[in-house]
Amino acid sequence: MSKLKLTGKELRALGFPEGPVISIAMKVMEKKYKHHRKEEAMDILKKVLESPLEYEDDAVLALIAEQLLPKPPAEGEGAEISLNNTGIAFSIFGSEHIEAGALNQMYQASKLPVSVAGALMPDAHSGYGLPIGGVLAVADAVIPYGVGVDIGCRMCLSVFDINPKELDQKPDYFKRELLEATLFGSGGHFKQPANHEVMEDKAFHELGLLRTLHGKAWKQLGTSGGGNHFVEFGNVTIDEKDEILGIAPGEYLGLLSHSGSRGLGANIANHYTKIAKQKRRLPGEASNLAWLGLDEEEGMEYWIAMNLAGEYASANHHIIHAKIAKQLARRPIRMVENHHNFAWKEMHEGREVIVHRKGATPAGKNVLGVIPGSMTAPGFIVKGKGVESAVNSASHGAGRRMSRTAAIKSITHEAMKAELKKHDVMLIGGGLDESPFAYKDIEVVMESQKQLVDVLGKFYPRIVRMDG
Repeated sequence: MSKLKLTGKELRALGFPEGPVISIAMKVMEKKYKHHRKEEAMDILKKVLESPLEYEDDAVLALIAEQLLPKPPAEGEGAEISLNNTGIAFSIFGSEHIEAGALNQMYQASKLPVSVAGALMPDAHSGYGLPIGGVLAVADAVIPYGVGVDIGCRMCLSVFDINPKELDQKPDYFKRELLEATLFGSGGHFKQPANHEVMEDKAFHELGLLRTLHGKAWKQLGTSGGGNHFVEFGNVTIDEKDEILGIAPGEYLGLLSHSGSRGLGANIANHYTKIAKQKRRLPGEASNLAWLGLDEEEGMEYWIAMNLAGEYASANHHIIHAKIAKQLARRPIRMVENHHNFAWKEMHEGREVIVHRKGATPAGKNVLGVIPGSMTAPGFIVKGKGVESAVNSASHGAGRRMSRTAAIKSITHEAMKAELKKHDVMLIGGGLDESPFAYKDIEVVMESQKQLVDVLGKFYPRIVRMDG
């Protein structure tokens, strides 16, 4: 068997940034995975690139992961800032299902001098900076790693007035539509990119960083990335009429997608995180919560870039949904869309604040959203109740109960296939790291936040397309 051989060009095409990480990744893979096929090695590297935090304790891949994580500022850079001794009070929903690491990260965030209010959602787990499932309101500042790397990641659901029994009658047809309309993978892009007005946004020409990212962002327009991103057909059930949702009770065919801003968002996040950490040195784990003032040039730049990444993420979904709607020869009777991994200017207890929702769904009064389960568990169409103690938020999904590495080590292909068969789900792509067993029970999560949202309907996955 020939030994594995990688090139820097291949890693750059995958999305690896310029720097030592490329040569380190090549050496690690060629030494430790020398008998793997190139496709397998590249798939491993994609997963590390997308979620480096999940591999920082891996015996082999940690060497690569640590190169992808933002570095703490050098001694003497920026002003050293102390945390408050007590911190602000914050609400915790479903605390019995939240790991200690996520709680500790939220406690660190509560001690920032700029923190005003916070909440931890029942799907919470450790992230980088603010925990995933963490909500933090701050005064006159924005925290790049409080937003996260996949800026504007979102859910988008199209509901079609089509009998969902058609999924059973012609599954190959719907499978083909997913394969033709979607593209997954860290470095993936269409040969013929789509067109969308977001690519004409003036920010692409006014900010130096965005100018350098414009070409790649256009190539990736309408694609979905990797990790837990998906596009899937399923059954939508609506039990009661709701005037906000506006769909009559019944069974419908649904198209649900989950993805974000691709390489555009990742580059924005890493660029401005580095600047924030140079300007403000915070102690220990809190260093990843460095912020930029909205009265500072860099803070204003990040705000513009973040909002553009959010619009770009939305465009990716709309392009996919429009392609499939055209093939179905139907317009959706309703589209529900919401995002997470974002920062909003909102009013909280009479004052304007910047609310960061890193893996949390906006749930203001009568605000619609979709909270997915897993590839076999139902998603929920919800309407927010506007609970101030939750900073008008809810969970963004079921939440992971084990890391990708732990899932790969402990879950078998046989068990996953049996679970898919049990729920009558066809999976295209996907891996053990995204197995249903790697996620919390969505029913338990929803029970923990019933005071935050009303459930208006459910989406049951049937044909699921993921990376791989």
